[in-house]
Amino acid sequence: MGKTAIIYGSTTGNTESVADLIAEKIEGATVLSVGDFDPSDVDSYDNLILGTSTWGAGDLQDDWEEKLDDIASASFEGKVVAFYGLGDSDSYADTFVDGMGKIYDAIKDSGATVVGSVAADGYSYDESEAVVDGKFVGLPLDQDNEEDQTEGRISAWVESFLSLLK
Repeated sequence: MGKTAIIYGSTTGNTESVADLIAEKIEGATVLSVGDFDPSDVDSYDNLILGTSTWGAGDLQDDWEEKLDDIASASFEGKVVAFYGLGDSDSYADTFVDGMGKIYDAIKDSGATVVGSVAADGYSYDESEAVVDGKFVGLPLDQDNEEDQTEGRISAWVESFLSLLK
């Protein structure tokens, strides 16, 4: 398998912890903070998994906010890309994992092969920018209210696209 980077933005540590859990399921994956990631580093990886939390009323995590335009301007041609996002489906049901949707919107037309969409069934929320054609664009997680489902959701998600990684 080619080189895989899991790039996360985390304010409280939850998104970083999820990055580590995902890395345990993908042999040789490298975990990197988006704050330390240079857009030119995209060329060094065959597969990229991009993760963020959502803050306030659908805001992108601060480190992603600072870097998203630069990273989105990189060439993802020939890369396999997946997304994961953390949100609070109870307190912010109308903006659940919107941060993941914002990153997806910035990257989706960059030439990447996007994998890892997840059916919206089984999630409790009102609206999300991360839902396209009835599916989440990546793995949504709620560490505040459904932490007990995280491990199983990660395992099923990674299994769904592992064979597609380069």
